[in-house]
Amino acid sequence: MMLIEETAIADAALPVDQFKAHLRLGTGFTGAGVQDEVLKGFLRAAIAAIEALTGKVLITREFSWSLNSWRDPAGEVLPVAPVSTINTVSLTDAAGTETAVSSDRYRLDLDSQRPRIRPAGAVLPAISTGGSVKIAFIAGIVGEWSSLPADLGQAVLLLAAHYYEYRDETTLGAGCMPFGVTSLIQRYRVVRFGAGVAQ
Repeated sequence: MMLIEETAIADAALPVDQFKAHLRLGTGFTGAGVQDEVLKGFLRAAIAAIEALTGKVLITREFSWSLNSWRDPAGEVLPVAPVSTINTVSLTDAAGTETAVSSDRYRLDLDSQRPRIRPAGAVLPAISTGGSVKIAFIAGIVGEWSSLPADLGQAVLLLAAHYYEYRDETTLGAGCMPFGVTSLIQRYRVVRFGAGVAQ
């Protein structure tokens, strides 16, 4: 299985000025933008961490997901949410020949936690031995930062500020999170039942 982010969040979409205000950095000085690239890096890292913790893509972008077999031919759960569109599905055989699957053979089952690709008939298209399937799709909660729910936006800023303040620290424990981030993102995390299996 391999998930690839085909399009990155554009620099212009990152809330650099808002982050500067959050950090209480001075403004109006010559060379005030000298740290912008560093701040963008921390914002990207914080967004990636929040997305990993919640399983939700914050800002809409394109992904592709490749797998060698269906876990459930009656409906495969996609690796991130929410998914708005499946662009293409293609099968590749053992010889490397790629074939596009007609869009009338599958459908997207919209779900804010566990979106699925489902077959139009009984099962999803068969993957040949030694072959693979690639699903290209669009996922994201919002199209731009200003539309992001306030709690998620605040969680990103808190975490990015934490990374910024402790950028030289090497003794923090694994999984260390600043106060408040965990509670801010709690309602967005995938609900799990039973022995740690998401439903």
